[in-house]
Amino acid sequence: MSSKRFLITGATGATGGKTVELLLERGYHVRAFVHQHDERSALLEKQGVEIVVGDLLDFTTVRPALEDVSGAYFVYPIAPGLIEATAYFAQAAKEAKVPAIVNMSQISARREAKSHAAFNHWVAERVFDWSGLAVTHLRPTFFATWFLKGPLLNMAQQIKDGLVQLPFGEGKHAPIAPEDQARLIASILEHPSAHTGKTYPLFGPKEYTYAEAFEKISQILGRQITYERISLEAFHEQLVKRGRPFVAQHLVEVAKDHAAGIFSGTDEAIEHMTGQPPMDLETYIRKHREAFE
Repeated sequence: MSSKRFLITGATGATGGKTVELLLERGYHVRAFVHQHDERSALLEKQGVEIVVGDLLDFTTVRPALEDVSGAYFVYPIAPGLIEATAYFAQAAKEAKVPAIVNMSQISARREAKSHAAFNHWVAERVFDWSGLAVTHLRPTFFATWFLKGPLLNMAQQIKDGLVQLPFGEGKHAPIAPEDQARLIASILEHPSAHTGKTYPLFGPKEYTYAEAFEKISQILGRQITYERISLEAFHEQLVKRGRPFVAQHLVEVAKDHAAGIFSGTDEAIEHMTGQPPMDLETYIRKHREAFE
């Protein structure tokens, strides 16, 4: 086993969990930063992962977690506190002399973003850049996992019910699987020098409108999934009823960005840097078919 140890935040989540698996397979020590001990962290522990319980908004737990690691993956949920968490993480990493950081941002992160979450991601990128750390930023389009479980969207249940109601129209994106993002994250952590200071937009191999995506899912599942485009106002009303107003504000602005083409594009990074193309939507849905039945 390699002497290298990597810290993975979000280790029980989509990209973090897959990154942990890959690093273990490649013979590295992995330290997982989790919010609490639960069944998911217990499973990681059984696989030989070192578990650290903490909060990214608590510097006293972040600082020791970054001691003696060869690199770290930073990911934060769609929630308030990103900039503060980034500053804590950057300071802790600087004190611990962490050689490399991979930062999960998003494709809509930019100065003029209307989504509070997307704007905060842009500022968080700048915080990491100011820190002087060796950082690589990843900006993915919509995750393919949103068809299974997305923030407030409840897509899997809508697919089961045969009617999906969303505000997305003619805008396109190429859904990207967490497995493919994890391959890139692990690759950068292993060999970070060529990626320091770079920002990579991440996409799947083929673009779809949401109507086209659900038509494809209908074909795969062998039953009709009706896609109904609803107004942004109706969408916002649905989201607010489910709580989490910060996420609701983000998703409404994201819908506008999607229509404007902000999320469009196809893969140029993952296949080039990992030697394997990202999976397409059909492959991903077939792989997770049981979630819709």
